[in-house]
Amino acid sequence: MPCVQAEEFLSQAGVEYTKYDVSQDREAVRRLVGELGSRTTPTIVVDGEVVIGFDRDRLSELLNK
Repeated sequence: MPCVQAEEFLSQAGVEYTKYDVSQDREAVRRLVGELGSRTTPTIVVDGEVVIGFDRDRLSELLNK
């Protein structure tokens, strides 16, 4: 459910985002683990800042919403 909540939050905030399906995309898994250092979804990147898990307060802060 956290991914759905994150998508709803971003959509309601009017934020454009790109969704990667790690269950279907090996490159997305490589990026998630190798580049972002995460093994959890959602992992959200805002202006280079990595947020692991759905953290509404942190996302609001980063997005100034």
